[in-house]
Parts: sequence; structure tokens; C-alpha cells
Amino acid sequence: MAPETKLQVLHALDEAATQRYHVRAVVIAGMGFFADAYDLFCVTLVTKLLGRIYYHAPGSPDPGRLPHKFELAINGVTFVGMIVGQLLFGWLGDRVGRKKFYGQTVMLMVMGSFLSGLSFGNTADGVMVTLCFFRFWLGVGIGGDYPLSATIMSEYANKKTRGSFVAAVFAMEGFGVLAGCIVTLAASATFQARYHAPPYEEDAAASTPPQADYVWRFVLMAGAIPAVFTYRWRMAMPETARYTALVARDAERAARDMSRVLEVDDIAGEPDKVESITRGSDYGVLSRRFARRHGLHLLGAAASWFVLDVVFYSQNMLQEEIFSDVNWVPEARAMSALEEAYRVSRAQAIIALCGTLPGYWFTIAFVDVVGRKAIQFLGFAMMTGFMLAVAALYDGLTSPGRRLWLVVMYTFTFFFANFGPNSTTFIVPAEIFPAHLRTTCHGISAAAGKAGAIVGTFGFMNPSGIGVRASLFVLGASNVLGILFTCLLPEPKGRSLEEVSGDGDEHTNRDDADVGDSKVLPL
Repeated sequence: MAPETKLQVLHALDEAATQRYHVRAVVIAGMGFFADAYDLFCVTLVTKLLGRIYYHAPGSPDPGRLPHKFELAINGVTFVGMIVGQLLFGWLGDRVGRKKFYGQTVMLMVMGSFLSGLSFGNTADGVMVTLCFFRFWLGVGIGGDYPLSATIMSEYANKKTRGSFVAAVFAMEGFGVLAGCIVTLAASATFQARYHAPPYEEDAAASTPPQADYVWRFVLMAGAIPAVFTYRWRMAMPETARYTALVARDAERAARDMSRVLEVDDIAGEPDKVESITRGSDYGVLSRRFARRHGLHLLGAAASWFVLDVVFYSQNMLQEEIFSDVNWVPEARAMSALEEAYRVSRAQAIIALCGTLPGYWFTIAFVDVVGRKAIQFLGFAMMTGFMLAVAALYDGLTSPGRRLWLVVMYTFTFFFANFGPNSTTFIVPAEIFPAHLRTTCHGISAAAGKAGAIVGTFGFMNPSGIGVRASLFVLGASNVLGILFTCLLPEPKGRSLEEVSGDGDEHTNRDDADVGDSKVLPL
């Protein structure tokens, strides 16, 4: 969109210096993602505890484990709920506004987290069924947060630092993962110190004290706390100016809203210009016009996220085997239930501190310097290299004296996942699509990612089937697909959302338009 034809309010947003409200928006959206990550990943820290509490078989040489169907279900229903939330709230975000349901998604998270900790039933299976039911609705809330938070932050930010702001929102996921580990560490250590449970091989019954049932419930319910604090702030946010001006077509209200929260000069409403700019921008996702302009972009965004989540969530499923192989987590029978929860959360906290968090913050630092595509290419390429190297050297790396190198190399795969496609697949769909379809397309891309998470989780739930080494070879090769799909994406760095998406461009508002300014180019 040429500067002379661009709405003043949108130009002011693109050129505005970083201000207190930008930081506030990052905190409001980021706290939601903190809660999202806590709720999503904390359940993996207590699944072994659930197995010991509810599925102990007297006389068995090994502690109880969750039945395979419930291991699959506890993870699977959350992902299914996320897909529903991403598609539903993505569509609603374009239909009625980004802010309208922004508070409702966080309330779904609050209720889902709290009620998960209150799961009940007359039998062990009954408890698991109610846990799955509540985690489905938790997933709907988490899923809805993806398109709304990404789009709101993207539409508030200026064009020079937009990538860093959206990346900062997503980086709160790393702190949420770490917080889940810390809460589980504290709860399990406190109960272990109080009740002195012996290892399973010494006293099977006493190794899981009845009070251990409080631990997993407390860990799950604690996820509601950060979400509660964000509700009031979210409801006080004004609608984004880009939705109000370009979709609701009320530029005067958009100008008033932005003047209220950002330090900008007086802005004219320009209703006549709004009518000219938005003419012909009523096409849908299933239209031929969208397919010509953005079909390849949507394929690139969705397929890249699908491949990433297949690999990313498979890595999480392989952790149990790797932690055991490097002797970070001893055999289950050598620990009490609470000690096992402590050791698993400690191992995951180390990975989060050394690989996950640094990766996110490297993205914040460099995403507006080198660009989204460069980081996504680099991430997929380095994950390929490290996974293939670990797979090729796995037997030697698991031998005494070399285990540290296995952990270091495995940690680097998480670093480059987060300083790479795990961050950029979240950022790019919030930038490259037109305003009236932005949350819908982000929701579709995110839902494709969670479909990949289901494939990765279910496909590698039992890595001993083909072995960790073979699994890493498969995942390393999968990353190559991510590199190829990245080529379909445009580079949004340093460009306004209207320039990238073609919003308001007279040439791209004709029926015979091509991709306009949003060209598909290799890196």
C-alpha cells in the first residue's frame, strides 16, 4: 500500500516508537502463553505418578503405569481441543473481532486447569476419563489463544520490531514449561521430605503414599493462577486498529482507540479512504481469489507448522528413553513415586534452561535483523544435522563417559527448534494474510501444527518399537520437508502488514490479481 493511500492510523502504528503500551500488550498476551505452556506440558511430568497411584498391581515387580490408551488419550484430547479452539476462535476473530472472545479463551483455560485437578471417579478409569474431559476444554481455550494473541500483538506492533514483539509473546511458553518443572519439583520434594517414601523395590506399597494424590492435582490446578490475572487486562484492551479500520471499516473509532493507548499525534478518521481501500476485500479462504493470492502462503505456513510439531512433540516423547539411557532417571523400581516425579521434572528443567529458553530469546534478538525465513531455514537445517548426528553416534554416546555429549547435542536440537521454526511458525501466519482473514489463516496453520503434534505423539509414544536411534533418523529426515515448505513463504521483515498481505492495494483488489506485494521468493 503506497504511503499516500494508507490510512493515517495504520501509518502511525507502523512508525510509532516502542512505548509502554507495546510492553503491556506483550505482557498481557504473553501471560496467556505462559499459562498455555504450563497447562500443556505439566501433565507429562505427572503421568508416571498417575500410573503408580491408580494402576498399581500388588505383587508386580514394576510400579504401575498408565494404560497405553489413557497415555494416548490424555495427550490426544488436549490436542484435539486445541485444534477445535484454533479453528473456532480463529474464525470468530475475523468475524466479530480479535478482542471479543479474548477473555473467554483465558476463562476456558482457568476452568480447564482447575477442574483437571478435581478429576473424580469411582474407579481409576473413571478418574482418567474425567481428566480427559476437562483437558479437552482446556485445549479449546489454549488453542483459541494462538490466533488471537499472535494477531493482536502483530496488529499493535510497529513494522520495525513487530517480529520481536510477537516472538516475545511466544517466548513466554518457555517460562511456562520451566514453571511447570519448578512447581512439580517443589511439590514432589516437599511431600517426599514429609513422608519419606522408600523405593518401590524396597516396599512397593509404601513407595506411593496416599498423599501423593495431592501432588498431581496441585500441579495441574496451579496452571489456573497465571491465567486468572490476565483476564481483567484482556477485557480492558481496545480492539486492534487494523480490525476496526479494515474489517469493521470504522477508521474514526480506530483512530480514537489508538490515540487513547498510544502516544501518537491526532489522527483523522478518513472514512472515504476506508471505503476505497477495503473495496473488493470480501473474499473468503475457500475462494479462487484467495487461492491465487495466498494459497501457497497458507500451504507453506500450515505444512511448516505440521512438520515442526511432528518433530517437536516426538522429541518430547523420546525424552523418557534418553533420560534413562544417560542415567538421569534411574529405573522406576529404584525410586519412590515422588522421587520419580522429582527426577523427571529436574531433567526437563535442565533441558528448558539450557536449550528451550535461550532459543526463544535468540529469536527475539535476531528475528527483525536476519528475518523470519532465515531463522526458520537455519532451525530446520540445524535440527536435521544434530538429530542425524545423535542417531549415527547414539550407541557410543550412551556409554559411560560420553553421556554428557548426548545431552549437549540433544539440548541443541531444542535450542534450534526454538531459535527456529517453533517460533517463526507462530509469527509468520500473523503477518502475511489480509486483515479480514488473518486470525482464520493463523488458526488453520496452528491447527495443522497440532495435527502434526498428534502424529508425533502417537507415532512415537512407544519409541522402543523402532528404537530411539531409528526414530531420530526419521525425525531428522522430516526436517528436510520443513526446509522445502519454508520456500513457499514471503519474508515480512521490515514491511507493513498491508504491504505483505496486499491489503488496500488497488492491483491486488481486482479479481484477476496475483500475489501482488506478497511474493513467493526463496531465501
